[in-house]
Amino acid sequence: MPLPFLTADRDLDLDTRAADSVALPHDEPDHWRRPYRPGPWRVGAAAVFLLLASFVLISAMIIAMAGSLPGAAACALLGAVMIAGALRLLRVGVWVSARGLRQVNLLRTTTEPWSALASVRTRQQPVRWLGLPRTVQGQALIIERTQGEPLRTLLTDHNGDFLSRPEAFERAADVLEAWAAEYRA
Repeated sequence: MPLPFLTADRDLDLDTRAADSVALPHDEPDHWRRPYRPGPWRVGAAAVFLLLASFVLISAMIIAMAGSLPGAAACALLGAVMIAGALRLLRVGVWVSARGLRQVNLLRTTTEPWSALASVRTRQQPVRWLGLPRTVQGQALIIERTQGEPLRTLLTDHNGDFLSRPEAFERAADVLEAWAAEYRA
């Protein structure tokens, strides 16, 4: 079920002529937005975590009714951590605004202003398959800083957002390169 109101590419589907003229057609470039939809693997994993969290919370309720409040509190805390992890998993990705580029990882977020980026481009290289240790040949979006090491590769054509959706990866990479070209100057 696509939720186009959650992502910036809803305008790309409506008018391709406007999409060719600007990086991301929208009204407010100062808001952080993801230039692509979360992929089915990421959404599916978050749904499984939410389902497991519901079982854990039901277990907490049953344990509380049985009279063991410390055990119920521990189960409720575990359920809350699972819900927070599922929601954070949905936010993982690359976000852009007029202020810069933001990489959201599961445990950490890195924000770089556009002026601190030297280049944003795609490159053929070994990439991780769904974030697992196994690597396959694929494309990765490389973001190089003007000073220091390049940012960790977060956007690949084999990650949870783009596996078996190469056209979505190409469109997201093109949009990110266009944002970099427009705002780095």
